[in-house]
Amino acid sequence: MFIDKDVSLLRYPNNIAIDNEVVLKKGANICACNSDAKIAIGNRTTIGFYTFIYASTNISIGNDCLIAPFVYIVDSDHSIEKSVRINQQKNKTAPIVINDDVWISTGAKILKGVTIGRGAVIAAGAIVTSDVPEYTIYGGIPAKKISERK
Repeated sequence: MFIDKDVSLLRYPNNIAIDNEVVLKKGANICACNSDAKIAIGNRTTIGFYTFIYASTNISIGNDCLIAPFVYIVDSDHSIEKSVRINQQKNKTAPIVINDDVWISTGAKILKGVTIGRGAVIAAGAIVTSDVPEYTIYGGIPAKKISERK
């Protein structure tokens, strides 16, 4: 495993499982945000410069993945009910699963409840709010299918 300088394993680092030959590049922040949150990063996966991975429930990243710089992966968001002050509302959470052989390009955002299929590619700047099938290429805001790996 290679861990560059300024990498942070935050809050509950014992809930973060990192397999063999993983590369964590400078400025990466990986946070198990509470005592029940789990993060798993598979063999030979690279986490790019200044990428943020924040789990309130569970984030699983498979083997042989490339996570580019400035990617944001978060399995929760805030409620927005009008009758409750915004800072008093509970988080909504749902696990994220990123299967093997996935490339997530620079600046992409993967949001709660998403499963990304084996071999998929996420284009730069995409915001992924729904599941991505195997070997497809998704891009845009919100992300949608733009091609397939051949």
